[in-house]
Amino acid sequence: MADKKIGEYYTPPVKMGKWEGFKKFLWNSETSQCLGRTGSSWAKILLFYIIFYAALTGFFAAIFTVFYQTLDSEKPKWMLDNGLIGSNPGLGFRPMPPEANVESTLVWYESSKKDNYQYWVDETARFLKYHTYEDEDKQNHVNCSFEHPPPEGKVCGVEASSFAPCTIENNFGYHVARPCIFLKLNKIYNWIPEIYNDSKTLPNHMPDELKQHIKEKQQLRPNETGVVWVSCEGENPADVENIKARDYYPRMGFPRFYFPFKNINGYIPPIVAVQFTVETGVLINIECKAWARNINHDRSDRRGSVHFELMVD
Repeated sequence: MADKKIGEYYTPPVKMGKWEGFKKFLWNSETSQCLGRTGSSWAKILLFYIIFYAALTGFFAAIFTVFYQTLDSEKPKWMLDNGLIGSNPGLGFRPMPPEANVESTLVWYESSKKDNYQYWVDETARFLKYHTYEDEDKQNHVNCSFEHPPPEGKVCGVEASSFAPCTIENNFGYHVARPCIFLKLNKIYNWIPEIYNDSKTLPNHMPDELKQHIKEKQQLRPNETGVVWVSCEGENPADVENIKARDYYPRMGFPRFYFPFKNINGYIPPIVAVQFTVETGVLINIECKAWARNINHDRSDRRGSVHFELMVD
């Protein structure tokens, strides 16, 4: 039987205060440990994490490299009916109500108080300045017409003066009961409108005013019928009565030579100014629609049309 060692007993650690224990945890001179680990232990764990995160970074970098090889910076991979946007453009309007009323579509002001209607003037001017690239380089811009569409690699310009009398000099009509509302068609890459240019094949639900306008254009200026037409109507009989007149500038729609959108630098989508002459003191519900054979109207999905309310006090 092995001899028992005499005098060997468990010795409890020396009791230390919190501060002394913390200092010993930071650096233990007896075991040469810092934060509970020796230098070699820290070196091993540091090397492990360097290799681990380097491999992880390399893995994700390789994944993103392969992913971006499938994308084109100039055009979407999935277009028209194959994409989420689809091939039915939506219609939008400007100016929009203040951000505090982000869900609202009401344009409401007092024409006799400048401080009341000034917001709508400033908001419209800001939209036109951005939309016409007033401060941007226009090297790709050319003057377009129905006879002279833009050449390859060029885009049509937009001049704010073409919307007269809907100009900032005239306060866009907000100082009187003749406000100007600007309409824009959403951009869809490579979408080409199928134009209504024959008065004999117009849809039955198209407004009579627009039908007559197309008929007159076809008779007098048939080369100017290449347009995505626009109409704005009161939604209810009372709304129709309260709209005294409406005028479209520079024309009653979006010219075909602005399409298709090819993401060319400097491209400006076409816009139309609609000046309404309305009865004051009443709320008027208005719906505007864009017309082409490949534009379907669906208010719930905001396709091909836009709704807003107008009230002038």
